[in-house]
Amino acid sequence: MNKLNRYTILTLIFLTLSSMLYAKGNKIQTGKASWYGKQFNGRLTASGERYNMYDFTAAHRTLPFNTMVEVTNLQNGRSIIVRVNDRGPYAKGRIMDLSYLAAKKLGYVKKGVAKLKLKVLYKQKRRKK
Repeated sequence: MNKLNRYTILTLIFLTLSSMLYAKGNKIQTGKASWYGKQFNGRLTASGERYNMYDFTAAHRTLPFNTMVEVTNLQNGRSIIVRVNDRGPYAKGRIMDLSYLAAKKLGYVKKGVAKLKLKVLYKQKRRKK
């Protein structure tokens, strides 16, 4: 396991545990989500970092960057935690776009779209301009 993956996993664990202790009024959404992969791999995201299809990341229209979200596939019950680092989705009627790896772990890569439940675990405060 490389240093970046270890750092990502440790960060996810820390944020998950701290959010469980301190988060109040978690925001929950349900709706259809899609995923994006190879054609965007290496491109800059809206947050300024490079998209990596093998990270647990997501695109959301309004959640602040670095927000941690528990995502559950309502068809099979699988859950993961992702970090918002991009904007989207741009397809009408969808609430989130997930990275390839996140969609694979949730079991909907072949289908392309799944009905998901999103639960905000940690929401980074927006910076004042």
